[in-house]
Amino acid sequence: MPQPNIQNMLKQAQEVMAAQQEAQDALKEQKVESSAGGGMVKVVVSGDLKLESLTIDPDAVDPEDVEMLQDLVLAATNEALRQAVELQEKAMQAASGPGGFDPMQALEGLGLGDALGGLGGGGAAGGLPAGGGGAPGMNRAARRAAAKKNR
Repeated sequence: MPQPNIQNMLKQAQEVMAAQQEAQDALKEQKVESSAGGGMVKVVVSGDLKLESLTIDPDAVDPEDVEMLQDLVLAATNEALRQAVELQEKAMQAASGPGGFDPMQALEGLGLGDALGGLGGGGAAGGLPAGGGGAPGMNRAARRAAAKKNR
């Protein structure tokens, strides 16, 4: 089996990280706008999920029906945030390149799939290997206490 080239993998990871940072910086400049109530409430959110502006048409303000105004603000804000998150996802996918970079796959390619102590599951509590006998999921102190109790 050919040995993976760790230098190439590290270089690829660094390129992906740099592209993602550039994408995040570009997202700060991008804006999405949403409105509710036929344009009576308008919200602008940046690509990094900051509320940039909230505009309320004076005709939307009815002291007798504050709940309607609240609903319009929530609807416009939630839609703008949804659009901004979608913008982020597309930017990060584009920055990762075709197929993306999967760090776990890279570790497995190096024969280090379990190098992180089974953080993907299957180990003891906290993602650490159970090891050393005793019940799975018990740490060393718990195993000692159980052993002392069984004596």
